[in-house]
Amino acid sequence: MAGTKGPDDAGKSGRSEGDKPAVKDGELDRRRRDLDAALAKRTRKEAKAQKASSGSAAGFAVALKMSSEFIAGILVGTAIGWLIDQLAGTSPWGMIVFLLLGFCAGILNVLRSAGMVAEQSTRREGAETPEDK
Repeated sequence: MAGTKGPDDAGKSGRSEGDKPAVKDGELDRRRRDLDAALAKRTRKEAKAQKASSGSAAGFAVALKMSSEFIAGILVGTAIGWLIDQLAGTSPWGMIVFLLLGFCAGILNVLRSAGMVAEQSTRREGAETPEDK
């Protein structure tokens, strides 16, 4: 039995090491490059599909938040102006002034929400800003 090869000695295929076809290094490198390119293409395609599906809902949520903050600023300013006009009898000047102030407050809220304007607490001297972290 010393001269015969059993299934344990030859592996699953029944071939020995010397019977394997020789694969050149260049062929392996080409296959690896092709596989890397195919995987990169598939990953980009999946990322685009995922971004497109989740991006529309997230964008809609951000737009709804910003528009509601803007409208709320205008409505609150107008309500305060109307109340002052009713109490002080200065119609329509209180409403006009506070409508403009509400408009400015609404724009400031939208800019804060978008991250374009830092809040007052981060502007103090020596305070750490998000960019510093």
